[in-house]
Amino acid sequence: MAGLTGQPLYLQIADELKRDIRSEAIPAGRKLPSEAELMQRHDVSRTVARQAISRLREDGYAISQQGKGSFAALPGKDRPAKHGPEFEQITEYLAEVRQDVRRLADRMDQLEELVREKAPKR
Repeated sequence: MAGLTGQPLYLQIADELKRDIRSEAIPAGRKLPSEAELMQRHDVSRTVARQAISRLREDGYAISQQGKGSFAALPGKDRPAKHGPEFEQITEYLAEVRQDVRRLADRMDQLEELVREKAPKR
């Protein structure tokens, strides 16, 4: 679902975190809020929280470590060196897949909202 700005909620959350990272309110290397924390803080679904963190990774503002969480980063720093053409093709394909998944997640959020609106009031 889109928020007051018309922008999807996950993008609003990601943009807020990017601003905090750029301003050093969240310094590079500091652990970012977990999905559960983002869900509670912004009253959003796990899908939206996950998309926000995913967007940060895609844009170079987060580095995730299996089992430890995601950590703030600045684009261009702490990033691996350029890779070969095969890697670039795979990366492009993954970006397209992520975009498709984001669209599906947005649609799921819309459907969940419709279900909540239509559910009988208790």
